[in-house]
Amino acid sequence: MNAPRRAPRRAIDGVLLLDKPLGMTSNVGLQTARRLYVAAKAGHTGTLDPLATGLLPLCFGEATKFAGELLEADKAYSATLRLGITTDTADAEGRQLVARPVEVSQSQVEAVLHGFCGEIMQLPPMYSALKRDGKPYYEYARKGIVLERSPRRVVIHSIDLCEFSGENLSIAVVCSKGTYIRTLAEDIGKVLGCGAHLTALRRTRIGSLQLEQAVTLAELETISLEQRDALLLPSDTLLLALPRAELAVADAERLVHGQAVPWSGRGGRWRAYAGSAFLGLCELGADGWLKPRRLIVTATEKPRAIT
Repeated sequence: MNAPRRAPRRAIDGVLLLDKPLGMTSNVGLQTARRLYVAAKAGHTGTLDPLATGLLPLCFGEATKFAGELLEADKAYSATLRLGITTDTADAEGRQLVARPVEVSQSQVEAVLHGFCGEIMQLPPMYSALKRDGKPYYEYARKGIVLERSPRRVVIHSIDLCEFSGENLSIAVVCSKGTYIRTLAEDIGKVLGCGAHLTALRRTRIGSLQLEQAVTLAELETISLEQRDALLLPSDTLLLALPRAELAVADAERLVHGQAVPWSGRGGRWRAYAGSAFLGLCELGADGWLKPRRLIVTATEKPRAIT
């Protein structure tokens, strides 16, 4: 007997804001969502650790061309720290290293948190996905190898105390790209003198995208394919921080055929439109010409859609 044929995958475009559950890798979340959408092409905008929950934007179809845009965006987290215990991974998944008594007051905690605001230097953790010679750091760490690492500049825009109960500390953090909250937790513990590790982490915002807009995989499982499609945000969602170029029909047609068009404004990257139709990502040079960089296929294949 022949095995049943799998339904053909769909060429759908858009952005899904997923509320990733605890213990799941970003790739498993992506592949699960791709299966539910029967999507031909999918990608994520940067990973979220299995220990972390919260906002994970996923891209389908043409939106995958802009998946890297959110890597540069500021991010917001809610985090819980356990004071008095350090681990080899700086989080709850690691092996306990040292236990110390916790003898700090709320005012001391608030003063230490305030000291981390602004530009700081962070040493990337060994248990991270950064690579050396093609291998991620965590592969070296699992073998007991500690690599020499250089501190990196990050910015903590704000860090607020949400709850303090002796050994447990909850904070809300808004930070720049590249910030390791595990390392921040570890460093807070060092300054407090008792040590600390991260026990829970939830990403609540990336750029202008909010966790309140997100949906869980469990919720997706219970609704129809049409209802799932209705949850997708347009492909330009990932580019909303960039200025918008509204092109006339003639210029739009030239742009989607790979030609530069005249445009006035500040140089740099722009998102181009003809009416309500999103055309793609462009760059405005000092010469005043808007050059296409990444166009969506629906625009290049169907220029009539821009009229």
